[in-house]
Amino acid sequence: MKEKLQKYARLLIEVGLNIQKGQNLMISAPIECAEFARMCASAAYDVGCREVIMNWKDDLSDRLKYLKAADDVFDTYPEWRKEMLTEHAKGGGALLNIYATDPENMAGVDHDRLVRSERSAGLALEEYRQLQMSNTVPWCVASVPIPSWAAKVFPDAEPDDAIDLLWDAIFNAVRVTDDTDAVEEWRNHIDQLTIRKDRLNELNLKSLNYKNSLGTDLVVELPEGHIWAAGSESTKSGQVFVANIPTEEIFTAPKRDGVNGVIVSSMPFVKDGNIIENFKMTLKDGKIVDVQADKGVEVLRNAIAVDEGASYLGEVALVPYDSPISNTKILFYNTLFDENASCHFAFGQAYPSSIKGGENMSKGELDRRGINDSITHEDFMVGTEDLSIIGITQDGKQIPIFVDGNFAF
Repeated sequence: MKEKLQKYARLLIEVGLNIQKGQNLMISAPIECAEFARMCASAAYDVGCREVIMNWKDDLSDRLKYLKAADDVFDTYPEWRKEMLTEHAKGGGALLNIYATDPENMAGVDHDRLVRSERSAGLALEEYRQLQMSNTVPWCVASVPIPSWAAKVFPDAEPDDAIDLLWDAIFNAVRVTDDTDAVEEWRNHIDQLTIRKDRLNELNLKSLNYKNSLGTDLVVELPEGHIWAAGSESTKSGQVFVANIPTEEIFTAPKRDGVNGVIVSSMPFVKDGNIIENFKMTLKDGKIVDVQADKGVEVLRNAIAVDEGASYLGEVALVPYDSPISNTKILFYNTLFDENASCHFAFGQAYPSSIKGGENMSKGELDRRGINDSITHEDFMVGTEDLSIIGITQDGKQIPIFVDGNFAF
């Protein structure tokens, strides 16, 4: 087990972030993951990291805050935390987010407090968010088990067994095994994603038409000069990194006002420690004009009302139904894994790198090119075994992109 953990830590540092000699690193992690976070720190120092800064998180403390703190707390964001994050990114420091949380940690919390807190944080961290989403710095999101999350994924298992089962599922998803070199495995995986990404970019599609038996019937227009990305990306300085481990997706941005039709979810969506299930969105000229859900509809409506951009889509991502994470048939209740088991969209902020030269454009230029802006970015899953996606070329030709849930090429 220790050897696998060390392989995983090395993978995140050497492939996920590709830490350079003399570079600083900030690790954000739950307190339950301290041992693994320290392994990552050690791996970073081994390749020449200048300094590792730890940014600890705690589900229980967060829940207590939302239940008991003074009401005005949720309309502000600590200046010291803003400065810590923003100055680290402005200095070129790498960011590792070890994301693990109880999917229902905020059940029963006042939704208004959650929304106000997200708004205040989003406004305070606008510069930090832009630095990250425009790939000014390398960043990577990964996960390790915590007891509350493992219990949700494997409710019938004993607590220790649930942790072991979740570790096995994570190691499988991130290609860490006893007898292989995880770093080499990931480099090969990225090469395979790149082949399909390049094919999509060659097609230079005008739009995508989605249909499946759940009721999704959607036309997604793509902005002029859009770029499909997958696997690895590069910072402005040329540092190659992998933003999500695991990753199985190929993604770009939709045109902000060019999405019309109905989207039906294929998996639950966890937002602010609440689970949203069996939801449907109706979009007109890009805007989400109606939402319905069997569970968590108020949470979803609040999520798309955080700001104006939250009610528009910021990402369209393609993931084959027959993919490693999907084939486990495990519902992770963690977007990092569930989004890599299914085609998905995100509402909110689009990545500027999704169009040619976008990293160097102003917000006004990005807006004119149809790239959505928001303080939020939330992925939700729509892929199914029978999903059909037809690409429409610039001259009107129809090209199958997905047939029966998988790539047609």
